[in-house]
Amino acid sequence: MSDIINNVKNSIKLAIHGKDEVIDMVLRAILAKGHVLLEDIPGVGKTTLVTALAKTMSLSYKRIQFTPDVLPSDLSGFTMYDKASGQFVFREGAVFANLFLADEINRTSPKTQSALLEVMEEQNVTVDGVTHKLPTPFFVIATQNPIGASGTQKLPESQLDRFMVRLTMGYPDHNSAIDILRGDSHEIVEQLKPCLEKNDILALQEQVASVQVSEPIMNYIVQLTEITRDNELFALGLSPRASIALLKMSKAGAFISGRGYVVPEDVKAVYYSIANHRVVLSTKAKATGYSLEMALSKTFESVKMPG
Repeated sequence: MSDIINNVKNSIKLAIHGKDEVIDMVLRAILAKGHVLLEDIPGVGKTTLVTALAKTMSLSYKRIQFTPDVLPSDLSGFTMYDKASGQFVFREGAVFANLFLADEINRTSPKTQSALLEVMEEQNVTVDGVTHKLPTPFFVIATQNPIGASGTQKLPESQLDRFMVRLTMGYPDHNSAIDILRGDSHEIVEQLKPCLEKNDILALQEQVASVQVSEPIMNYIVQLTEITRDNELFALGLSPRASIALLKMSKAGAFISGRGYVVPEDVKAVYYSIANHRVVLSTKAKATGYSLEMALSKTFESVKMPG
């Protein structure tokens, strides 16, 4: 079944050039039943990536460009009176899809942000006392622009923690930029064919969940999170949810590699993407010139890998 994932990756790479690592990490998050935060400047292919993902994985897809006037009901839906039937009927909101793209999530109100984060956690919505289940599988990919704070509402750490990973696509390298000029990415995305069905995704998720994790690896994962707490480099350390994310993403990485068990390298491969939005640098660390990447690298290297 891991061959299917490789087919998906190769298909997406037809539209997204030079970003193999990002594609791989997004697919790991999907197999681990997690949500993704893409933090990057405009125009680097975030929306194209999500659209290609939906096409190749047969996922229903909806997108909202977040602005200050987007309301929670735009996401969850609302009940309205239907004159023809004489009854109140429920109109589904934008989150009723397998894959929901929350574009520029930091440009909407905290109330709407909180509504989305609640949907991500519960995977259902309650409107006027009635609970409505979301389609399965269900994933959220949110984007935000780290440059320019005008009109933005920064996501608090408690909400950032709900995203399994935070990724950055960055500018393409020179050769990839030339490849982009050679082809129309939007046209390429439209021509992509599904590589698997929704039921295949659910089956793959079950197989990922059954990947074996030894006691030394579990101990290693917990140590990697514990060391960020009461640490002079960090004002806020990694939460227990980060440990769970490390476990799930490591399992997904092992599965994609064709293994039924996790090795330390699987944990190392996902550590930064899981930790970079959950920790906060201390004032002392900033004053001594530490970047977030440097601080996380130092703490990671201080924990001995299991043999």
